Amino acid sequence: MTVPPICDYEGSRYRTEFWVPERAYEDRAERAALRALLPPTGRLLVEIGAGFGRLADLYGGYERVVLLDYARSQLQDARERLGEAGPGGRPRYTYVLGDFYRLPFAPGLFDAVVMVRTLHHAADAPAVLRNISGILAPGGVFVLEFASKRHLKAIFRYVLRRQSWSPFDPQPVEFVPLNYDFHPAWIRRHLEECGLRVTRIRTVSHFRVGFLKRTVPTGLLVFLDRLLQPTGALWQLTPSVFVRAAAPADRPPAPPGSFFRCTACGSLLLVDEGDRLICTDCGTAFPFQDGLYDFRGGER
Repeated sequence: MTVPPICDYEGSRYRTEFWVPERAYEDRAERAALRALLPPTGRLLVEIGAGFGRLADLYGGYERVVLLDYARSQLQDARERLGEAGPGGRPRYTYVLGDFYRLPFAPGLFDAVVMVRTLHHAADAPAVLRNISGILAPGGVFVLEFASKRHLKAIFRYVLRRQSWSPFDPQPVEFVPLNYDFHPAWIRRHLEECGLRVTRIRTVSHFRVGFLKRTVPTGLLVFLDRLLQPTGALWQLTPSVFVRAAAPADRPPAPPGSFFRCTACGSLLLVDEGDRLICTDCGTAFPFQDGLYDFRGGER
């Protein structure tokens, strides 16, 4: 199946050069928003675009956690840091290589889906949102972070004619290749078209300004950000917005015993042969190597 281009973080030093220590404020502010929006407990959660597992420690109330990313090096980093087992030696983490256009999971499977700092790489964001809606269990919760185009700095730059695109135009803007900003109203409309009901909104990173981050203690910035985050219910003028949306309670759940789905034909009948999963309907094989299930392609 032809899919839009994928932004691949393979081999990047995302954890050591992007996050540490330059973005301690953003990290802590995003964690505060996720704690406020994500149900604290549940059976099964997947994070899409999980990278090196930056947020995985927030999922301790879930029986099983799936971390999906396209880059092998990122998931290998996550596995080295987190391991696989949870309390009592029970499997806690499952690591899956895949992309958000071909999610390798049964429909109606997950109690919760989290996607943070990932949608901005989607050339076809509506398709991604439809796919996520499809894997949510009845009443399941989707916590989405997206990069907003209608934030104060963008508005000021536009008014001063220092940028060509309008932050008020509802259509997404690709400001550099495979990096998109979205209008909050556009996101809400597409979530609702997927059958997801937006229940809460929080605005994040109110103080994402280099001067403030260099001069004001991080703890104070995070404290002030947490105070302002609930104003997202009224207006969204920050570069990062978190949304909580819920799936209908009357949708069908995943078929009993199902988990993975063949990305080639859609079958739920996959046989585990130890080093690979094989689809019994079309014969496509998906490798299992170094603790990672690889659904990026498949072999016949």
